[in-house]
Amino acid sequence: MEQIRLGLKENWRQFTLLVLVNMMVGGMVGLERTVVPLVGTNEFNIKSDVVVFSFIIAFGVVKALTNLISGVLADRYTRKQVLVWGWLVGLPVPFLLAFSPSWNWILFANVLLGISQGLAWSMTVNMKIDLVGRKSRGLAMGLNEAAGYGAVGLTALLTGYLASYYGLRPQPFYIGIVYTIIGLFLSIILVKDTRKYAELEAMELRGTASEDHKGKPSLWWVFRETSMRNRNLFSISQAGLINNLNDGMSWGVFPLLFMSLGVGLEGVGWIKAIYPVVWGVGQIITGPLADRWGRKPLIVWGMFVQVLGHIIIGLAVFDPLQSGLIGSVLLGVGTAMVYPALLAAVSDAAHPSWRASSLGVYRFWRDMGYAVGALMAGIVGNFFGLIWAVHIAGIITFISGVIAWLNMKTTAVND
Repeated sequence: MEQIRLGLKENWRQFTLLVLVNMMVGGMVGLERTVVPLVGTNEFNIKSDVVVFSFIIAFGVVKALTNLISGVLADRYTRKQVLVWGWLVGLPVPFLLAFSPSWNWILFANVLLGISQGLAWSMTVNMKIDLVGRKSRGLAMGLNEAAGYGAVGLTALLTGYLASYYGLRPQPFYIGIVYTIIGLFLSIILVKDTRKYAELEAMELRGTASEDHKGKPSLWWVFRETSMRNRNLFSISQAGLINNLNDGMSWGVFPLLFMSLGVGLEGVGWIKAIYPVVWGVGQIITGPLADRWGRKPLIVWGMFVQVLGHIIIGLAVFDPLQSGLIGSVLLGVGTAMVYPALLAAVSDAAHPSWRASSLGVYRFWRDMGYAVGALMAGIVGNFFGLIWAVHIAGIITFISGVIAWLNMKTTAVND
């Protein structure tokens, strides 16, 4: 039997391969960041902000629900099988985005994209956590999310560039065809399943865990523990939801808001790209810091840095393009601080026997933030204007940071 060991150094080949796979996964989301809201207003002549943002709501709700069951699927089958299923579901997405004759087909594409992301991204997270063990968990999540969200930002920039030269459709979406082919090929041919690494970690922890952590509890037990009963996990889950509320709001609002303020399509592409790029690349730094400093400081201060980004954009401190770029940088820095720390904190609190399910519950709440943010932005935008969606998101983010500050225990990797 093959000898297995936990650790990033010991498993660097599979880890690197999973980083590459997650770049393809993230790139699929980046396809929509700049162009799709403009497709709704310019091609399909949709006037209601709620209707325009409905594709984000569909994506967020479906991805959140898929996250919830992804851990159960991973325990019942294998991590690799679920990863491959995610890519297979995502295969039609770029074609639907490029050639859909009506907005309903765009919505259907986002249902498929939500399922695909919920399965594929969840598995790249779980598989990396399986491989590295406890000591490098923050670094592992930083590298994973850096790859995914770096690809989101670069793809958003590239689609904005292509749209400015060739039009909104179909050329910008051809990139997605490349992503799906590469991602599916790597997942089927080269990726190896990692469940045995989680089982090894569980064996090492045997005898040190509390009774609540022994065995494999039901999904309902894990849902209650992660969502409500455990104060640490509750604080993490609400912070994750509000963090992605900001992303869902900006996803829909920023292209329409900055175009209305006179920023060109390439400028909007830069604003939309710089947020996830800083968010992604920054996690290479903040992931290891979460291991060194503990999770709570990065989570709390990361939320407050995002509030500052909202203030820069909402109050138009500079001209529209400068305010958008500076505000997006701050949103990216704040999110980079929060993201790997949240994932690592969930992994700290959850026993390996139910960790995949707990991560699924956390990611359910986190990605439900896309839908909540888009719905909030659509309703507020219709009644008060899009800039007020930015203000409301900033206020909610501040409250979330305070909740995490007051309720969350300081956690570090060796707690």
